[in-house]
Amino acid sequence: MKSSLPLILMFSATFCSFATAQDEVYEVPKTEYGHPDLQGVWNFSSSTPMQRPQQFADQEFLTREEVQAAIARQEAAAAAADAAAAILVVNPEAPSATDNPGGYNDFWFEMANIGDTVRTSHIVYPLNGRIPPAVEGAQRQFGGLGPDIPSTRPVRFVVGGIAKDGPEDRGTSERCLVGFNSGPPFTPSLYNNNVQIFQNEDTAVIMTEMIHDARIVRLGDKPELSNDIRLWSGDSRGWYEGNSLVVETKNFNGLRQTFSSTGNTMDLVLTEKFTRTAFGTVDYEFTINDPATFTDKITAVVPMTKVAGQLYEYACHEGNYGMFNILRGKRMEDRREAEGAQ
Repeated sequence: MKSSLPLILMFSATFCSFATAQDEVYEVPKTEYGHPDLQGVWNFSSSTPMQRPQQFADQEFLTREEVQAAIARQEAAAAAADAAAAILVVNPEAPSATDNPGGYNDFWFEMANIGDTVRTSHIVYPLNGRIPPAVEGAQRQFGGLGPDIPSTRPVRFVVGGIAKDGPEDRGTSERCLVGFNSGPPFTPSLYNNNVQIFQNEDTAVIMTEMIHDARIVRLGDKPELSNDIRLWSGDSRGWYEGNSLVVETKNFNGLRQTFSSTGNTMDLVLTEKFTRTAFGTVDYEFTINDPATFTDKITAVVPMTKVAGQLYEYACHEGNYGMFNILRGKRMEDRREAEGAQ
């Protein structure tokens, strides 16, 4: 119910305010340096799919009838969940060794649409809203909250792992290197969908809530890094175009996936655009251009909504023994298997 009700309300609010929004002209505030003011904490939560369901073809937005049908489905699902909770009986039996306890329950999820709620997908190019085909030979590697998926190092996906022989077998978020939604680019996920922007005369800082990464964007005509210097989040250069901050990022280290379980970022050029469209809204647009991974570029639009608050540190597993216990548990399993075979 936590993730459904806000979505229902936002769907309704969108159509009530759509007509008046078209007639209003928002005057973007400026910083003391004359740049569009993008400062503050912004949330990019969304339940809109990144990739468009095929039944919508080239349809970019839901119709009024489709919105109402979506509201009805969510109301029915919420009512069913409430009814099930009313008769819930806790199973007193201990779980078996093969049971998967899962990663999280719904209490932690932050997936309701805020702002633009009627898109059929965040991807707007290709025009069908779908990820283009991968280039032949492009690397693919899959992870997830379930059992390990055997593969080879390096592990480029963010969640899960390929084995438990060492920390290098775990995903980048489990190692506190790259958060699963910390970007770049920013893609809505389960929670911690917050980012804070700071601006001064010749730099902008984009700080994520997830793993508290602070990306420093140098503005203006600044020299690029040499090709042999590679970074997890790349090297970012930026400039202003009208009410937008445009950020181009290169020099990724090749130890992450380009997009959607595919690629290795070595040839990735990422272009992001942050545009202030209202007091409480920034339109975030990103374009992925990686000819070594995909046969075409990918452009997506993700609305960001202003948060009346501040970011708090996300400490990952630094100090709470997460990685230590993952590997220790596996060594215990190995020892018991060896003892059982004797």
